[in-house]
Amino acid sequence: MRPVDLAVRLEWIAVAVVALVLYAMAGVSWWLFALLILAPDLSMLGYLGGPRVGAVAYNALHILIVPLLLALAGHVLANPMATAIALTWVIHIAVDRALGYGLNLSSGFQHTHLGRIGR
Repeated sequence: MRPVDLAVRLEWIAVAVVALVLYAMAGVSWWLFALLILAPDLSMLGYLGGPRVGAVAYNALHILIVPLLLALAGHVLANPMATAIALTWVIHIAVDRALGYGLNLSSGFQHTHLGRIGR
């Protein structure tokens, strides 16, 4: 593994750890966390419609824009449930990136913006 790849993975591990600590501080049920942590991967069902549809569906739930906006809304509105859902989502994305899973290209699930999975 190249040093730059290791650095990027360590950054995502740090994001996951910070989000996990914030989740713990939110005081929301860990059952909710267990229920939701893999929910974004349901987007892989989009691949039943082909690689292009699958990539769009997968990427829609694996970018940080929506969970970060949800976390902000949860904080501003003092809604711990919204904050917990957002943090769980951020943790999922961060762990995926730390493991080398990136946003998918329309050429197939194995092709990501971080390179080919399993290279």
